[in-house]
Amino acid sequence: MWRTVRNSYVTYYLGHIGIRHPEISTCYNLVSKRSYRFNFCRCDAVPYSSDAFGQFLNDAFLGLSKKFQEAATLPFSRDMNSLNPFKLVGKELSGIAKSFEEAVAVNHPVLQRAASYFLNITGKRFRPTIVILMAYAVNATHSRRVDSTSARDSDESHSMESSPHILPSQLKLAEIAELIHVASLLHDDVIDVADTRRGVKSVNALFGNQLSVLAGDFLLSRASVSLARLRNCDVVELLSTVIEHLVHGEVLQMTADEDNSKDKLEVYLQKTFLKTASLIANSCQAVALLSNCPKEIVQVAFEYGRHLGLAYQLVDDALDFTGTSSSLGKPALADIHQGTLTAPVLFAIEQFPEIREYAKRRFQYPDDISKTLGAVEKSKGIERTLDLAKEHCCLAKEGITQTLQDTSYRQALLEMADFVLTRKQ
Repeated sequence: MWRTVRNSYVTYYLGHIGIRHPEISTCYNLVSKRSYRFNFCRCDAVPYSSDAFGQFLNDAFLGLSKKFQEAATLPFSRDMNSLNPFKLVGKELSGIAKSFEEAVAVNHPVLQRAASYFLNITGKRFRPTIVILMAYAVNATHSRRVDSTSARDSDESHSMESSPHILPSQLKLAEIAELIHVASLLHDDVIDVADTRRGVKSVNALFGNQLSVLAGDFLLSRASVSLARLRNCDVVELLSTVIEHLVHGEVLQMTADEDNSKDKLEVYLQKTFLKTASLIANSCQAVALLSNCPKEIVQVAFEYGRHLGLAYQLVDDALDFTGTSSSLGKPALADIHQGTLTAPVLFAIEQFPEIREYAKRRFQYPDDISKTLGAVEKSKGIERTLDLAKEHCCLAKEGITQTLQDTSYRQALLEMADFVLTRKQ
């Protein structure tokens, strides 16, 4: 990043100052300083501070310096051409945040506070961002494939070809996906006896387990009502299946150690799809269905969400070992304390088979956890977990690169895959 910034300054200086005013470029040198700031000095070594014109040059570049400083602080500024996906759809995300207030409106104040608790805490909004980006990307691709007659078949098809290229039903689906996700968090925190979530106290810690479960049920019911109003049977079936998958995945995780006939890593990946990737995959597929995309695009949207969701959880499980409670916004090492086997431990077992015995007794002995952590650290468990996440991100990127039209929204989807791999929380 530093070299890119410096080269940009040098290029600008030589191109805009040196060419137009060669007498200046031969008298003043560009001197790099810290914090992406640049100063000018005379070639005869006279400090710029004693030279009025040198001071003028330095001040003139100060505005450009600030712009580079701002770019350097963005999470997606690895190069000057990278996008910030969250900012690209920031307007849509703000609209969804406002609609949450209406979605959870209820006459009972305690239930409303519990249900809206996490919705009012601005998180990454990862899932709705993915859904909105996918909607824009598939709409742009599909609009190039349909003729003018099919575009006039319905109001929504017509609106898809105007700006902005997203349907109201697709925006609503992004909202539904977040409601389902937050509802699952409320239920998970009760099951996991978690005290914190997103860096604050969990709903069950504040309101108790019963109200937390009821608040989660309430969010699912509101999501179901919004889903029915879309009046698309295929989409209703997809998102209803997601809710079924959440329950199935949780039960699979709770009973994973009871069936020794199945490969543990295979069971883990199945559970990961059900609990995490299914919501993202089926939501991406749903927005493609809402714009009547052909099967090829619908399938690519699903596969992107599936691979990205699997990668997201793999990285999450690695961060459980490498992160801290403050950086994660939730307790670190939570899975192993609950006796849950995740990818880093499963890979470590291949090098340290004794971990199986600790896992069978759900790490109940005093040294079980410390020995397992030592084995994970000595093994390539975390490294192999992240490598597997990279494989899934590559597959996600490959599918949309080959099928979807090259737009800023497709590029943002590619950036989201990189974000999944580099995130720290």
